[in-house]
Amino acid sequence: MGVINSGFGGRSRARDERLPPGQTKVDDWPVLSAGLTPEIPAHEWSFTIATEAGAEHTWDWDALHDVGVEDVVTDIHCVTHWSKLSMAWRGVPLDRLFEQVDSAFDYVMVHSYGGYTTNVPLEDLLDGKAWIATEAEGEPLTPEHGGPARLLVPHLYFWKSAKWVRGMRMMPTDEPGFWEQNGYHLRGDPWREERYW
Repeated sequence: MGVINSGFGGRSRARDERLPPGQTKVDDWPVLSAGLTPEIPAHEWSFTIATEAGAEHTWDWDALHDVGVEDVVTDIHCVTHWSKLSMAWRGVPLDRLFEQVDSAFDYVMVHSYGGYTTNVPLEDLLDGKAWIATEAEGEPLTPEHGGPARLLVPHLYFWKSAKWVRGMRMMPTDEPGFWEQNGYHLRGDPWREERYW
């Protein structure tokens, strides 16, 4: 009787430890969108955070950049099983925008030009975890990749990094956004494979 040992079939390739379970590394940047691609000139773009008290904090393109941009290198992970590693981004940290916002609520609904929505716990946006990104790989974001500005929350699946972002509404409890109403997980941690309900 034959014996199959660990050496049978040759050496296995080492898996990149930056890849969450079920993910495959890609070198290109796939474009996945639901619906038409909005075309928003930067001079017409604005971003608003609305609170429970009725306050609206709004930044246009120049005001956003005046807050202060950061360079970020991070991995991104799509729920459709691809990951792109060590991407260079430039954007404004949500921490700096929320310094101007007074709210007791713990959740936000993210809104995009074109009608897309996604829910995110506030704790996943603060403490250096999220940005309003305007550049990737040294270039301005194209409309296909969410330009002129998209949310970047790299520690969650990429459907949470809403393209064409235009605002956030504070919420007292978690409510599902577009994909979450259609079966996607409320939070979307790739390391826990929180893909679907």
